[in-house]
Amino acid sequence: MKRLLEKSLDRRGLLSGGIVLAGGSALGGLGGTTPVNAGEHGASSVAATPDTSTSNQSDIGNMVTVGDVDASINGFDATALLTDWDVGVATKDADGRIIRTFKVDAIDKEIEIAPGVKFPAWTFNGRVPGPTLRAMEGERLRIEFRNLGSHPHSMHFHGIHSARMDGIPGTPGLIAPGEEFTYEFDAKPFGCHLYHCHALPLRRHIHKGMYGAFIVDPDPAKYPGQAEVAKSRQLGSAENQEWQELVMVMNGFDTNFDAENEFYAVNTIAHHYMKHPIRIERSRPVRIYLVNVTEFDLINSFHLHANFFDYYDHGTTLEPTSRTVDTIMQCQAQRGIIEFSFKDHEVGKYMFHAHQSEFAELGWMGLLDVVEE
Repeated sequence: MKRLLEKSLDRRGLLSGGIVLAGGSALGGLGGTTPVNAGEHGASSVAATPDTSTSNQSDIGNMVTVGDVDASINGFDATALLTDWDVGVATKDADGRIIRTFKVDAIDKEIEIAPGVKFPAWTFNGRVPGPTLRAMEGERLRIEFRNLGSHPHSMHFHGIHSARMDGIPGTPGLIAPGEEFTYEFDAKPFGCHLYHCHALPLRRHIHKGMYGAFIVDPDPAKYPGQAEVAKSRQLGSAENQEWQELVMVMNGFDTNFDAENEFYAVNTIAHHYMKHPIRIERSRPVRIYLVNVTEFDLINSFHLHANFFDYYDHGTTLEPTSRTVDTIMQCQAQRGIIEFSFKDHEVGKYMFHAHQSEFAELGWMGLLDVVEE
């Protein structure tokens, strides 16, 4: 009988009846919820309240979480994360080479991932995902990492570096609480990459929030035949200013620690971009740096409504690896660049979401609000 009851109340059962989700948030336009204490390692909750600061519920449909997350308490806002590039501090060595230094701290912090749903996260710089580190190909990178958390942590970069800088057990880059380490390596190859903690148990450290995007812009001087394309990816260049660039980290959250996610999102907050549509100027092209770090599910996906895009797998090419597609899949740690335009479209709100319906209904869907300049 117990197993039958558990089966009836699993995450898939939540979709069919508008049941209050684990942790306290509700789908389907339900009202406030009863606070639940999930224990030391689970999610805690407070009563959810109706959303009065965003689009009318009837404008976006009823299959969204009720209420809104308080970004001021969280310490980060999902809308701001879209364009929050951490470029560190750039200096030059005696040979004139750029040295780019970043500061990253591991911090234990409770965050709100949906209205009324708190998650005991392990974070980089107090946010999930961690800061989007951005540099240019060929620069020397120094990442000064301090472990202010309660467990051993590291930073493992999906890039090219020496074994000493790999951040895995057995290397100096895995550090104990209260210690610090400086990772140093050259920024290469160019592309859309990521970093994450590589301490054991690995899936726990990743799932708890220890990951972030790591973007290396191509050096136009190295690609004379495609210099204009390379310049368009170089942050701050005139060619780059034409683009509307966004970073989206696909993630999920297991709020009761049963190795299944109860919530899915882009940049952590379930249904945030349904309630706060992303403003897009119709005449300017869009570039999305898309990274998948969803734990417990084999794949995640991205689907764009009423449009098609070019896709650059891993972002390591200046020519698309897929052209004119509207859906792509990524396994965990896979990433890429998506490029598209709405210049031939009418203004309005266009949906994007995971094309696993369950993921979308549990938080991973949003709207692009296409407007005139």
